Amino acid sequence: MELQTVTLTVADHIATVEMNRPPVNAQNAQMRTELTWVFDTLSDRDDVRVAILTGTGNMFSAGADIKERPSVAKAPGDYLRHNRVTRECFYSIKECSKPVIAAVNGPAMGAGYALMVFCDIMLASDNAFVSMPEIDVGLSGGARMLMELFPKSKARRMFFTGHRVTAQELYRMGVIEACVPRDQLMEEAMKIARDIAAKSPLAMRWAKEDANTIEEMSLRDAYRYEQNITIALSKTEDAREAQMAFIEKRPPVFKGR
Repeated sequence: MELQTVTLTVADHIATVEMNRPPVNAQNAQMRTELTWVFDTLSDRDDVRVAILTGTGNMFSAGADIKERPSVAKAPGDYLRHNRVTRECFYSIKECSKPVIAAVNGPAMGAGYALMVFCDIMLASDNAFVSMPEIDVGLSGGARMLMELFPKSKARRMFFTGHRVTAQELYRMGVIEACVPRDQLMEEAMKIARDIAAKSPLAMRWAKEDANTIEEMSLRDAYRYEQNITIALSKTEDAREAQMAFIEKRPPVFKGR
């Protein structure tokens, strides 16, 4: 696919996915289609072990492109198709077989906040905030995504009023891994990415699937599921290499099998 609103670069097993639709990286159908394609592609690329999602400039994403909305429903089924594209964009990140780090380089509003939520690890620059401002344009949606990160009162205040939560408060609450100056954000994200990229790619693929699968399981069922993964991984070359490298006090050399 020829990318027009997203840029993709890969180096040292790390993919950097940058939303590039200035001035505010508003999400239209084109961007969502491209993001879905990118994360589906990264799932199958052997040269990628982890991805970083960020935005160009000082805005992660202002959310859905409101200018596109009046043209969405011109024929029966149009709005349903629009919603499906939106939904699948978010889930392409969650279901990507590689861990995805959100490097939130500025405000993440509405659907921009949703992109962040569907990533595995989140950090933000000190100019960032999150909000769900749909109520201010006569719409609704996103309460369940707010509940992923916030307790009841905070989530409902944000949902009912469009209240903004700064990166500093997100870090204080333990929602994000770091709150750093804007010019240090990508290096901070890269530190985490390099740590992940150094692990067994086979084990990391299982770890991502594991983390997604157990979210709605009971403790007993989840632990049993993870024990079965451990058994499967213990029979791989990568596991044996990791254990020998630990014993021999050397860096492991993984082959992904």
